[in-house]
Amino acid sequence: MNGFLIANKPTGVTSSDIVVFVRRRLPRGTAIGHGGTLDPEASGVLPLCIGKATRLFDYIIDKKKTYVAEIRLGETTDTQDATGQVVETREVLVGESELRAVLGRFVGTIEQIPPMYSAIKRDGKRLYQLARKGETIEVKPRKCRVDGIRYLGRSAEHTYRIEVECGKGVYIRTLCHDIGQALGCGAHMASLERTSAGVFALENAFTREQIAEMCEQGALESALIPM
Repeated sequence: MNGFLIANKPTGVTSSDIVVFVRRRLPRGTAIGHGGTLDPEASGVLPLCIGKATRLFDYIIDKKKTYVAEIRLGETTDTQDATGQVVETREVLVGESELRAVLGRFVGTIEQIPPMYSAIKRDGKRLYQLARKGETIEVKPRKCRVDGIRYLGRSAEHTYRIEVECGKGVYIRTLCHDIGQALGCGAHMASLERTSAGVFALENAFTREQIAEMCEQGALESALIPM
């Protein structure tokens, strides 16, 4: 059994949880891995490499990805997303027009300071491990590339949806945080869904329930995208 399976990861589970879920349903000894981690509270496209397709991991991990994010203005959190503690609240005196006007500043090669709650290593330890201990260290800016940002609309009071196309290394929650700083009111990422990763798109992705049903019926192999 060799090929790619596109999982539609739900919120509340890790990317590794999905790998384990599928591995338990594969023939014993079948190799499996995922192509690009999604945070536990993010949902969407998670490409799974099965069998010999695991050898192609390096060819899919650096491809362009597309995300739909909700940005909530007026609240800054310590994690830069909705899972963190609110550390600052500001009055929101801007709206749709101001948000649309500022998005262009974040397209192209930009610099981001990765959040403390991230998997980046410093002296052998993940930054989020230090952050959980209350430690704060200086994190140097990193260059990354955002290929495009499209405004999608308003979803709630002071909350808007944007679509982001980017490459590897872009933190969408940091992007939302930085947009809030540019608007002068602060912001955090309220939700995140990955709608594509390279050639793998959400419309071709399977839920855990669908994957379990295909495995029970012995039909999983027919759902794999050939190498």
